[in-house]
Amino acid sequence: MLLHQQFIRMAKKQADKLAIIDKTTGRNVTYSRALIGALILSSKFEKYEKGFIGIMIPTSAGCALATAGALMSGRVPVMINYSTGAEINAKYAQNKCKFRTIITSKALLEKINCPIIDGMVLIEDIMAGVTTGDKLKAALKTKLPLKMLLNMVHKGDVDDKAVILFTSGSEKDPKAVPLTHRNIASNIENFGAYVSLSESDILLANLVFFHVFGLTVNLWVAFYYGMTMVTYANPLDFQTISKIARDEKPTIMVGTPSFFWGYLQKSDPGDFKTLRLMVAGADKCPDALRDGYMKKHGVTLLEGYGATETSPVISVNSQEFNRPGSTGKLIPNVMVRIENFETGGECPVGEVGKIMVKGDSVMRGYYDDPELTAEVLTDGWYNTGDMGFFDKDGYLWHAGRFKRFTKVGGEMVSLVKVENVLEKYLPEGVSCCVVEVSDEKKGSYIMATVSREVNKTEILRKMLKDLPIIALPRQFIVIEQLPMMSTGKIDFRTVTKMVQERLNGSGSDQ
Repeated sequence: MLLHQQFIRMAKKQADKLAIIDKTTGRNVTYSRALIGALILSSKFEKYEKGFIGIMIPTSAGCALATAGALMSGRVPVMINYSTGAEINAKYAQNKCKFRTIITSKALLEKINCPIIDGMVLIEDIMAGVTTGDKLKAALKTKLPLKMLLNMVHKGDVDDKAVILFTSGSEKDPKAVPLTHRNIASNIENFGAYVSLSESDILLANLVFFHVFGLTVNLWVAFYYGMTMVTYANPLDFQTISKIARDEKPTIMVGTPSFFWGYLQKSDPGDFKTLRLMVAGADKCPDALRDGYMKKHGVTLLEGYGATETSPVISVNSQEFNRPGSTGKLIPNVMVRIENFETGGECPVGEVGKIMVKGDSVMRGYYDDPELTAEVLTDGWYNTGDMGFFDKDGYLWHAGRFKRFTKVGGEMVSLVKVENVLEKYLPEGVSCCVVEVSDEKKGSYIMATVSREVNKTEILRKMLKDLPIIALPRQFIVIEQLPMMSTGKIDFRTVTKMVQERLNGSGSDQ
C-alpha cells in the first residue's frame, strides 16, 4: 500500500471529517481541504529536481501536507532535525543524500536562529504564490472518481523509498535510514491490528515528524486510518499539551518517558482521562510514571519498543496483554530472536542476548553505506544493538544497549540495570546517567552522574542489596543539566565525553 495513495483514499471517503486540528496555528483542516492542500503542494514541488526533497517544518498541518505532497509529486521526503543544530543537520542531509531543495518555514528559521542556506525554499513563499487557478484546479481534481485521481499522482511501487530519516546519533554520526512504503504501511497495519486502531480515534500528534516515532505513529497512522490528528509543534510545552488533551479529548497518544513526566507534573487531574491508548517508547518507562498516570488520570500508561530501522514498532503492551516493566508482546508479522553474543546461538527463555528483528517493517539497509549495512543486517535479520530476553509468556524485556554493557572484572554488567537501581534510591527530582570509563591500567569501571549532590555512601549501601559489588559506581560526578537529545533521551555519548574530560582535567571524584 502506497502511503500517499492511502491518504487520498481516506480523504475521498470522508471529505467533511476533520483531518487536522492544528493547535499551533489555530487552523482546522477537513480531509477535503487537506487533499486540496497536498495536491497544490505536489504541483509546486514538481518544479524542483526529482529524487529527494528536504522537509524542515515543525509538527503542523503544513508539515503533514508537505510530506504527503512530496510523495504525490514522486519525490522522497528527507526529514531534517531542526531541534539541535538545524544548519549543520540541513547541510549534512544535503551532502549525504546528494540533493539541494529543502522546504522550510521562515517562522521556524527566525525562531531557532538558523540562516537560510543554499537550496532552502520557504513554505510561506510557496503559499503566497498559490493562485485562485491553482486552488480551483486542485479542488476540481478532488471531485474526480478515486481511480482517476490516483492515476494523476505518482504511482510507484511499495518497495520505493517513502522517506529518509536520520538516527539520533547518540553513539556516532547520524545514519540515513530509507524506509519504504512497505516498511511503514506494514508497521502501521500490524501495530494497528494489535491495539485496535480505527478511523474513530483522535490522535494527539505532539512528536516531531523528523523522528520515526512521530512520523509513523503520529502522521501516517492518522492519515492511513483516516483519523483526526491534533497537532502541536512543541512537545516540551507541557502545560499547553495537557490543556489540549483536556479540550480535544484524544483517544491515542504516544511519547517518551521524559515528555510524559512533564505532562504529569503540569496537568490537572483528569486532563488525559479520554485516552484509551497511551504508549511510552524510546526509553525505559519507570514504575513511578505509570503509577502517576493511574492515580492522577485513571489511565494505564503502556510501554512499547521500536527502532528507526524497524519503522519503528517491534513490541508493545496493550490493554489486554500488559506486563509492566516489559516492552510487551511482539506485534503481528514481526519476528525477534534473542542471540547469544558469544556463540551466536538462540538464547533460551529468560537469558539476555542481542535483540535481532526480521519482517516487512525492517529497512533494507542504510543509504549509501554498504559497510554499515553489512554490520547490522544478516539474511534480513537486523541487529538492533539492544540486549533483551523473552519471559515464558512471550513478553519481550529490554536490558539496555549492547554498548551500554561493560565488562568489569570479567563479568558483563548492564549500565541500564545499574541506572534503574540507582534511580530507586535517589532523592526525588534527581536524574542520573551511568557511564563506563575505560582505564588502561585499572580496566573499565562504572561512573554515575547525578543532577545534584547526593549522599554517596548511603546510596551505595542500599544499592548493594540489588547489585554485586563490581556493578556499583566507583565515583559520582554532579552534572546539573544532564544533556538531552531531542527525542527526550539522555545523551549518553555527550555525558561520557563530559565525564572523560572532567576526569582528565581533575582526576578527583565528587
